[in-house]
Amino acid sequence: MRDFFLWMNETPWSVALRESFYVWPMLEASHVMSLMLFVGTIIMVDLRMLGLVYKTVPLSEMDKRILPLTVAGFILLLVTGLLLFYAKPMVYYHSVFFRVKMLLILAAMTNILVYHFRIQKDMEKWDSDPKPPRSTRISAMISLSAWIFVVITGRMIAYDWYNCEKLEPGSLLSTFADCQPIEYADVTE
Repeated sequence: MRDFFLWMNETPWSVALRESFYVWPMLEASHVMSLMLFVGTIIMVDLRMLGLVYKTVPLSEMDKRILPLTVAGFILLLVTGLLLFYAKPMVYYHSVFFRVKMLLILAAMTNILVYHFRIQKDMEKWDSDPKPPRSTRISAMISLSAWIFVVITGRMIAYDWYNCEKLEPGSLLSTFADCQPIEYADVTE
C-alpha cells in the first residue's frame, strides 16, 4: 500500500494541491466547517439520546429534521478529507494520529450501524420518553466519545511529535506508523 501512496504523492494534482497558496487553506477551512456541521448535529442527537436536552422532543422528530444536515456535513467532510489526504498521502499514511483517527472513525461508524439496525428498531416504544433506554444511552456515549476523540486526533495531525523522522526506528510507534525514514525523508522534502 505504501508504494501506491508514494506514487500518489508524486502525481501532479497532489503536488499542485499541497503547494497551492489558496486552495490548500480553503480546503482545510472547508473540512473544519463541514466537521462542525457533521459533529454538531450528531452531538445534538446524542445529547437527546442521553436524555439531557430536548426531553419533550421525540427522537424521531429530531432525526427527521437533523439527519439531512448530518448527511450533508458527512458528504462535505468526506470530499474535503479525501482531497486533504490526496494532497499529502505520505504525511497522513505515516501519521500516528491519523491512524488513530481512522480507527476512531471506524468505531464511530460501527456504533452508528449498530444503533440504526438494532437499537433504533424499537424506537416507537421509547421515542417520546424523556430518558431513552440504557442501550440508546450507551450508544450515545460511545458516539460522543468517539467523535470528540476524532476531532482531537484530527487536530493533533498538524503536530510532528510522532512523525517518522522523530521516532526511534523499530519502536512500537515507528512500527505502527510503518516508518521507513529514508523513503519518508525523500517524499516530504
